[in-house]
Amino acid sequence: MTLVTTADERTRYRANPSVLTALKSPRILTREVLAGLVVGLALIPEAIAFSVIAGVDPKVGLFSSFIMAVAISFLGGRPAMITAATGAVALVIAPVAPLYGIDYFIATVLLAGVFQVLLAVLGVAKLMRFIPRSVMTGFVNALAIFVFSSQVPHLLNVPWLVYPLVALGILVMIFMPKITKIIPAPLVSVVIVTAVVIVFAINVPTVGDQGELPRSLPELFIPNVPLTWETFTIIAPFALGVAVVGLLESLMTAKLVDEITDTHSRKTREAWAQGVANVLSGIFGGMGGCAVIGQTMINVKSGARTRISTFFAGVFLFLLVVVFGDFVATIPMAALVAVMIMIAIGAFDWHSIRPSTLKRMPKSETFVMLVTVLAVVITHNLAIGVVAGVIVASVLFVRRVAHFVTVTRTVSDDIAHYVVDGELFFASSNDLTTQFEYAADPDRVIIDMSRSHVWDASTVAALDAIETKYAQHGKSVQLFGLNEASGLFHGRLSGGFPPA
Repeated sequence: MTLVTTADERTRYRANPSVLTALKSPRILTREVLAGLVVGLALIPEAIAFSVIAGVDPKVGLFSSFIMAVAISFLGGRPAMITAATGAVALVIAPVAPLYGIDYFIATVLLAGVFQVLLAVLGVAKLMRFIPRSVMTGFVNALAIFVFSSQVPHLLNVPWLVYPLVALGILVMIFMPKITKIIPAPLVSVVIVTAVVIVFAINVPTVGDQGELPRSLPELFIPNVPLTWETFTIIAPFALGVAVVGLLESLMTAKLVDEITDTHSRKTREAWAQGVANVLSGIFGGMGGCAVIGQTMINVKSGARTRISTFFAGVFLFLLVVVFGDFVATIPMAALVAVMIMIAIGAFDWHSIRPSTLKRMPKSETFVMLVTVLAVVITHNLAIGVVAGVIVASVLFVRRVAHFVTVTRTVSDDIAHYVVDGELFFASSNDLTTQFEYAADPDRVIIDMSRSHVWDASTVAALDAIETKYAQHGKSVQLFGLNEASGLFHGRLSGGFPPA
């Protein structure tokens, strides 16, 4: 198969600004590098926390975040998006290490990456078009709640000075953009809060309290597992779960960044790039992951728009934990909690819950959004929430469309004329047979299908049943007006169904 890329398509997906443009502009380059530094800092406590959830050593999550961020900066289809260890993947893969050991854990990560590449080749990214905006809104709101709730443990059972430090960090991020936007406000906030803690020798929880930081480079890790069908049956369900959850969260995040930046991304490229990044992560003993929405929002809100920020996020993460680990360990968690709280507040779609919006919006749209949010909050899994939202939206759509089909009857010159108007598929055609007066109609019946379209076998079966019922009453039926596609479909299937 030959893929042809037109000039319009190249323009559509061209990064703006490009990496080359950013490298030539000190202002843009500075913004990209500083955004990467902020993200690198924010990735540290998250990676450690997700490692704990997955039941592995903190360095597993940190190495995974470093490797995946750098890999996706070259391979990914969405500039400025951050990929690293995530909670969604950690929750799916969590049972593996305690039950089967670290070798099976890494083998699961590797297989998940292979699955993602295969799904990308099969065109899974194209399914994104079937996710309605109400689900997307629910995803964003659930994500904001998820990010905020993940900071709550850092605010419980802590010294009281944590609270004014968090407040200080939030105030800096609120007022800093009013002074200058050259330096990202989250970075200034982290520096100021850390300086206050050091200068006044305040004893509060720090990054170092979250777990030991690695002191060396990641090494190649070849999992020692038997290459048998039994091994595959053990790890495949977990690997498939990681692959699906990771792709869903990554593609949803890419779509969100598209909307925020008013640009386009290559979803299929992003899908296989996530798979390759997971394979690389597994090869070096990482836990795998996907696009991480919180840090992506930090990056984008800091003004980053190119792959440079993603690359430096990975590089800074590595330098911070391996080279400057002693300094990073002194950063108070309050500083990072303040950053994540502001990201949660900024990510939430407050417009979606305004009374004026709720009054104007169809109740079904609001219901789908709420289902998505509740599913995520209850399961702590963004993928489950999105799937639940899509299912509910699909059911409501089918239910609504099913009522759009009308059948109009007129009788003249001993001929019954019926006009069928609407889209005919399983939901709308199931009661189609009840719309005709079989006994009361004259001997000749004409059914005008020019205002309808036949979409599935259920409709063909219903039309066959109508003809059969009229034949049982000794009456003739003539179908006319089918468009070309409906006529071919009906002609191919008609008569192939047993009588009802």
